[in-house]
Amino acid sequence: MKQALRDLQHAELSMEFGSYEWACFAAQQAAEKAVKALYESRNMEVAGYSVLRMLENLRDELKLDSSFIEKAKELDRNYIPTRYPNFHVEGAPMDYYTKNDAIRGDTICKGNY
Repeated sequence: MKQALRDLQHAELSMEFGSYEWACFAAQQAAEKAVKALYESRNMEVAGYSVLRMLENLRDELKLDSSFIEKAKELDRNYIPTRYPNFHVEGAPMDYYTKNDAIRGDTICKGNY
């Protein structure tokens, strides 16, 4: 969990710096690591990078509603396109992410939605 909080801090700093694509990626990483910490706290192992898939496996146990699952989907959409310049037809990831995208990722991670 410690690293998840650090990644969230990185998201906030990236947002302040104007690196919105990195802020979005760091928010996804923070969520991924927080969910992995949840598994660890339950003495369970999990592999992968999808916040959605990891949460779906705990959905009944945690009584997660569909809005929570929707937020996981949104964060997972930031895993690849934020980093790879060949993901978009033209331009770099930095051309496609805005401050509002970064704010939304930060807000989701903090549970303020």
